Amino acid sequence: MTPFAGKTYWLVGASHGLGREIARQLADQEARLILSARSEDALRKLAQELCNAIVLPLDVTDTDAVAQAARTAGPLDGVIYNAGVYEPMRTQNWDSGAVLKMSDVNFTGALRVLGEVVPGFVRQRRGDITLVGSLAGYRGLPASIGYGASKAALVSLAETMRHDLKDSGVTVRLVNPGFIKTRLTYKNSFRMPQLMDPEDAARHVIAAMRSRRFRTDFPRPFSFAINALNLLPDWIVYRGK
Repeated sequence: MTPFAGKTYWLVGASHGLGREIARQLADQEARLILSARSEDALRKLAQELCNAIVLPLDVTDTDAVAQAARTAGPLDGVIYNAGVYEPMRTQNWDSGAVLKMSDVNFTGALRVLGEVVPGFVRQRRGDITLVGSLAGYRGLPASIGYGASKAALVSLAETMRHDLKDSGVTVRLVNPGFIKTRLTYKNSFRMPQLMDPEDAARHVIAAMRSRRFRTDFPRPFSFAINALNLLPDWIVYRGK
């Protein structure tokens, strides 16, 4: 018997990459899964591989659709918000449409989903919330207009919820990966330190869900290097710029 056996998790952002591997590993541990993303075909293909998985296509930018999906999902033991979009972009190349889309999916979409789920968790005094952020949310980085800001907002949201929901019976955790081999990182033209396979990254997420920690950053030592930037004064970080 695993900690996930027989429990129902709504995995938002399940169709590809990290989300798909999280689904596979939770299914291996006998969890019941509700799989959501925009790509219905990819979700159905994944569900055919798994036991106890149902497909619930969803665009997290559609408020009414999120509310309907939450009603369809029914009672939950946990929710995992992994939906995300990414476009590498420097400030000089600002594309408002792309920036707003990143914000709407990566952060505002989480607000929509949580707004439907959290009140029920609070009332029943139990529930498990996992927010998948990014190490890019810890410090403003080059060519991260839109993406970095949306992930920083998600980090702040998780920290606030952790304060407010202490002793409520509702668990909140934040998982911040580094670079993962997905359709998103294929867009990068720079070297990505400690680039991880989705399977390895999913194992970190599942381990975090088993633990009592609020925050899990990985991989090491790359996560240490990113966090160390916050300890440096701005004149060093932006030297020569």
